[in-house]
Amino acid sequence: MAGSIPRALTIAGSDSGGGAGIQADLKTFAALGVHGMSAITAITAQNTVGVTAIQDVDPEVVRAQIRAVVEDIGIDAAKTGMLHRRETIAAVSEELSRAGAPIVVDPVMVAKSGARLLEPDAVEALVKALLPISTVVTPNAMEAEALSGIRVADLEGAKGAAEAIARLGPKVVVVKGGHLSGERAIDVVYDGDFHLLDGERIPSRATHGTGCSFASAIAAGLAKGMDPLEAIREAKAFVAHAIRFGLEIGRGHGPINPMALLFNEAERYRVLRKLREAVDLLERSPIASKLVPEVQMNLAFALPNASGPRDVAAIPGRIVKIDGGVKASSPPEFGASGHVANTVLAAMRFDARVRSAMNIRYSGAIIEACRRLGYSLSSYDRRLEPPEVKAREGGTTAWGAEQAIRSFGGVPDAIYHEGDWGKEPMVTLLGRDPLEVVEKALRLARSL
Repeated sequence: MAGSIPRALTIAGSDSGGGAGIQADLKTFAALGVHGMSAITAITAQNTVGVTAIQDVDPEVVRAQIRAVVEDIGIDAAKTGMLHRRETIAAVSEELSRAGAPIVVDPVMVAKSGARLLEPDAVEALVKALLPISTVVTPNAMEAEALSGIRVADLEGAKGAAEAIARLGPKVVVVKGGHLSGERAIDVVYDGDFHLLDGERIPSRATHGTGCSFASAIAAGLAKGMDPLEAIREAKAFVAHAIRFGLEIGRGHGPINPMALLFNEAERYRVLRKLREAVDLLERSPIASKLVPEVQMNLAFALPNASGPRDVAAIPGRIVKIDGGVKASSPPEFGASGHVANTVLAAMRFDARVRSAMNIRYSGAIIEACRRLGYSLSSYDRRLEPPEVKAREGGTTAWGAEQAIRSFGGVPDAIYHEGDWGKEPMVTLLGRDPLEVVEKALRLARSL
């Protein structure tokens, strides 16, 4: 089956809450363009709060699942997660040693909720049977301590543990930095040399499934033919994105979102298409010229998981008044706006549904028209802007939007300010998408 889609097998437990285990692994494989297959080792009853029951699958059935996949479809990489019992580890090790594919071992010992997912007598089986045939092993700090006998509280401890674990047989050891002290999340990779993978520590309670997705993302990279260090780097970036846009569901640790990156990429086409439709409507409506300020207009639309101006599409060169109407200077592009994009990003922090905005000129008549039409309004005073915000390019609009939204108690239809020394007064219309924003603008123009 060479030449077809890369194939990866996950051998792990099932999470009924859908946040970790087999469910997280298959989402990760799909998001990374890899065909995912599974051998289920245990059925767990769990949610974001804890694990309430575990039913092991017979080791011979686990063996049969692996064989069925390997003998027919084949595998380009395998990943192990929750194995729970030494008998299961023995069966998995025997089958994978015959498969000849790279193996990523996530030595799952304890769930985030504290439930034990590896029986005490199974640790020796993991060390003696599975680690020697593994390509990459990905312990967190506590697991690295258990496997190495070395205290892991900082980078030096992580390095010592990684070296000790490498002597057990795996080609590459990754001691994950999520539980280490420090402002940054630094993973220690040891492949004969040390590599420190620095990353942002993202504050979030939606971290369930982090280890599962990290290991399966590495397996996906190996299935695609990446070398281990490249696969680990790619996996770290992937998981950071999945944590940043994790799902705040349940009463405990919500799951990360392995599909966030895929959804964002798929949404890029829709965002540009919607912007083009909205701009076409503006260009077909000469009355829109009534709303163009001296600095011209821009219309922005953000991706659902936007984290910065590069994730917001707008019009390069803006929308200008010409021949009694308006005309976009260029087709929409991502990263083409600073001020309007920052207003959108500020609004999304309060209401993720509000993803579009357009600036129009300010006048008393326009504010009165907004009130007649029933548009909700809020404002801010640029003269009160802190000097450190004023000194930061694009900082004013984000600061001002936040001030206006907080004072209103939500995201209004329009935010305005009356200018400052050398700064033109402005109104910004907001909405869920650019067509909604443009329709608000045209109603406003007709009412003037």
